[in-house]
Amino acid sequence: MRSSALVACALLLVASAASADSRVFIVANQADGYGVDECLARGDKCGAHAARSYCQSREFAQATAYRRVEPDEVTGAIPAGGGEKCSGPACGDYVAITCER
Repeated sequence: MRSSALVACALLLVASAASADSRVFIVANQADGYGVDECLARGDKCGAHAARSYCQSREFAQATAYRRVEPDEVTGAIPAGGGEKCSGPACGDYVAITCER
């Protein structure tokens, strides 16, 4: 009986950890001259602080991931140029930051 109660508690803990509140933010990767955008876009270690700060500014505890996002990964949000290669600020690089509470 006691071991089944322990198993039930363990399953409850795993289930609550799996249902943690997380959200993915898609952010325009704007060159600011500081290189933070490149750190985020490449997923480099130097982008960890920027990603964490971004999440904390939105009342999340931490950033669990950050990476460059291709325009075609963002459905309907980035205009397609009618078969032409997209260029200009509307077609810039984007970064996905995953934040968790």
